[in-house]
Amino acid sequence: MNYQFDFHFLNGSLPALLDGLKVTLELALVANLIGLTCGFVLCLMALSRWWVIRWPAQLFIEFFRCTPALLQIVWFFYCVPMLFNVFIDPIAMGFLALGLNLTAFNAEAYRAGVQAVPREHLDAAIALGLKGWQRTLYVVLPQSLRSALPVLITNGIGTLQQSALVAIVAVADLMYVGKSLATEAYRPLETYTLIALVYFALSLPVAQLVQWFERRQDLAAQR
Repeated sequence: MNYQFDFHFLNGSLPALLDGLKVTLELALVANLIGLTCGFVLCLMALSRWWVIRWPAQLFIEFFRCTPALLQIVWFFYCVPMLFNVFIDPIAMGFLALGLNLTAFNAEAYRAGVQAVPREHLDAAIALGLKGWQRTLYVVLPQSLRSALPVLITNGIGTLQQSALVAIVAVADLMYVGKSLATEAYRPLETYTLIALVYFALSLPVAQLVQWFERRQDLAAQR
């Protein structure tokens, strides 16, 4: 192999890469906020005793879990404007597509946490006279969040990585900027290596955080 690596061509491209990184972080952050909040609501809907609430929630979860994220992004960007005559800023559309995808996966993580809440705790809350929303807010949510936290963080890492898919619909995220630079400079190996290292540097600390939470939970379970 006689290929010579040369990263000097990236010197003048740092501002563009930083702008792309900013868009990537915005997409990941907002999508995670949507997924964390709406995921719990969707979980409660999927566990509802009324089928008119439960079935649509379960259908939503299965649709987003059983179809490719790339297809969902393309559908939102091209089909929503055609069907509903609604035109949204591309980045906002990325928030929506990634956030709804994450909502479905987080709902399943929350559901496992909710079902792990001991029945005795719910009985105690009822005995104390707490209303339904109070039991959900003060008893179910904290315990289910603690149980589901490693999975929720892992899902968040996945969303950060999946945010690169918006490059296919010309959202100027880190991946899109890297693709443009690779095309202009004819240096795909250096460019995509750098992009991969950036995603790795963003994901690794969060992955270590997941392992730390899992070790704490294992220690707590042994006590």
